[in-house]
Amino acid sequence: MSSTYEPGDPAVSRGSLDRAFRPRSVAILGASDDPSRISGRALHYLLRAGFTGEIFPVNHKRDIVQGTPAYRSLADVPGVPDIVLIALPAARLADAVRECVAKGVAAAVVYAAGFAETGDSGARRQTELAAIAREGGLRLFGPNCLGLMNSALGFVGTFSSAFDAGTPKGGGVAIASQSGAYGGHLAYLCRERGLDVGYWVSTGNESDVDVATCIDWLARQDDVTVIMAYLEGVGDGDRLRAALATARAHRTPVVITKVGKSAAGAAAAASHTASLAGADDVYDAVFAESGAYRARTTQEQIDIAYACAHGSFPKGRRLGIVTVSGGFGVELCDAAEQYGLEVAGLPEAARARLRELNPMGSDDNPCDTTANWLNDPALITRTFEIMYGGGDYDCVIGSFTILPDSPTFGAGIREAIRAGTERYLDRPTALCMQARPEVVRAYEDAGFLVFGDSDRAVRALAALARIVEGFDEHSDEAPDPGLPTAGPLSGLSEAGAQEVLAAAGVPFLPSRLVTSRADAHEAAGELGMPLAAKVVSVDLAHKTDVGGVELGVTDAAAAFELITTRVAAARPDARIDGVLLSPMAPAGVEIIVGTNTDPVFGPVIVIGFGGVTAELHRDVVLRVGAVTVEAAREMVLGLRSAPLLTGHRGGPVADLEALARVVSAVSRFAVANRDRVVSVELNPVLVGPDGAVALDALILTPSKEGHPWTSD
Repeated sequence: MSSTYEPGDPAVSRGSLDRAFRPRSVAILGASDDPSRISGRALHYLLRAGFTGEIFPVNHKRDIVQGTPAYRSLADVPGVPDIVLIALPAARLADAVRECVAKGVAAAVVYAAGFAETGDSGARRQTELAAIAREGGLRLFGPNCLGLMNSALGFVGTFSSAFDAGTPKGGGVAIASQSGAYGGHLAYLCRERGLDVGYWVSTGNESDVDVATCIDWLARQDDVTVIMAYLEGVGDGDRLRAALATARAHRTPVVITKVGKSAAGAAAAASHTASLAGADDVYDAVFAESGAYRARTTQEQIDIAYACAHGSFPKGRRLGIVTVSGGFGVELCDAAEQYGLEVAGLPEAARARLRELNPMGSDDNPCDTTANWLNDPALITRTFEIMYGGGDYDCVIGSFTILPDSPTFGAGIREAIRAGTERYLDRPTALCMQARPEVVRAYEDAGFLVFGDSDRAVRALAALARIVEGFDEHSDEAPDPGLPTAGPLSGLSEAGAQEVLAAAGVPFLPSRLVTSRADAHEAAGELGMPLAAKVVSVDLAHKTDVGGVELGVTDAAAAFELITTRVAAARPDARIDGVLLSPMAPAGVEIIVGTNTDPVFGPVIVIGFGGVTAELHRDVVLRVGAVTVEAAREMVLGLRSAPLLTGHRGGPVADLEALARVVSAVSRFAVANRDRVVSVELNPVLVGPDGAVALDALILTPSKEGHPWTSD
């Protein structure tokens, strides 16, 4: 249910964030009579926008501020303001926040900088502010933020220059940005693009309210159609995931720009999994699982939000193309292939109708109408009807170059396309065209998405399709990871790691740890030939690098001697527990399955095509947290090389269910032991037609010295 309400309705209970985003009264501490000053701009904006609620400027020196009666202190303000905008220097903020708490205010905005962004002393001052607010039940925006806005109410609680030219009229676009400058830039670009911003918020240092909190609230509102978000970092990964899950549940698109890429950390030196699960890849996985769209550029973010705000989404990826020039059709086809849209051909019946309609044009998808329609605009109408009705496309792009701007043809083209698409308003129709702003707006008002570039048009439609897939395909269901492992996990050799993971549900080949030539000879008699032999040492993460592996062994005693001698020479510092013998594995595909603990989001499950070249290929899929067997199967099928597991070119079909069970088991183990395990790696897991078996195991745990992993 939405938490929207009618202003003044006492029957509706309002939480702190409701009162912050939809205030009925606003107080401004330090309000200036000069509208050009930071401390005067919010009051100026509120008065100019015609804020529907009460305004209480607080200035201890003036009785009138910008023509509005002022108060000497917050305590003097009648009633309890819903939100307080604090335009005071940093030194006075602690007392100001205490005043807000004493007054019973729901939320406060701290504009001032000079806190955590400046170093340790600033961080301590920020912690103090947050503690005062938290203990008093006050929601705090900032410090070092530009405030927030609800344009429908005329509430402009910010000093951002983005609103100098006027307050937006109110609309379905919401912007939540850690950076006030970036958020203001987005608001400015939205105005240029004809997008009406209804809500706008800058969270700054996020001592309390963060972007995730805002996304969660905004996604629940009936008057929000798309959320644009900007992130530099995330303090609470679970909160962000929950907020994006809320957006998905309400089918509210979230278009995110996340900047900053981080290395996987020192654990990458010990684990393929860690190097394959870089921090930026984890963000991609989080956004993908929720259906959020990650924009790589500001222009792309605006384009996708623009397309989402239109309100119609494709039900699939089938794209129809109508052009007035064959060259543009080729360009659109190339873009469709790049972004994953299908330019499917028309059925013969529809092709026959096109040939009859326009013998001079083409009769397939893309459909080039040529210039013949200039004599009869109805050709355009009928072409769109045939493309949609006969081809059943999920979306259609029409490329009309500069013709819509023509005083002679522009209005006629618009009306012809409108008539041809009026029965298909449940799906988006995009037009590639160049025209004056007023002409573009007329086409948009007629129901079309308008782009000046073919690539941007196709990318936007592909993004809409991906967002819908994210809404429909992913589930919040996560398996119970169970109880943590009872025994110790640090200092495990491969043999010890296998024992622990086998108890968690991971299948391994039978094996024996041998410590002498005699042991090796005896074990060979039990296991049979040929054998695989691997050195066992907690100091060696990658055994092949030091000659610690022999395959196809037919003399176990000799293999034991060879391996221990080679390893001792290559790594005299390594502690050798012995050699692990196991039967040679049957034929199959090598898959790497592992986990890495992200500092923000916790355990991340990673799968990819394995072996020693795993890092070179980087064909991987990530998910955060424990996954079900069904979700694990989706991960496997999401690999680019998945056809190698499903019978590519007549090859054997691998047991995907067995592999999915391994992936799910490893993910549940990592989550159950998230405070004790940094990384788990099975490299490889061999997947054949009749099952999956892990051939190697590694468990890395935090060390007492603070290193990312330890083996002792």
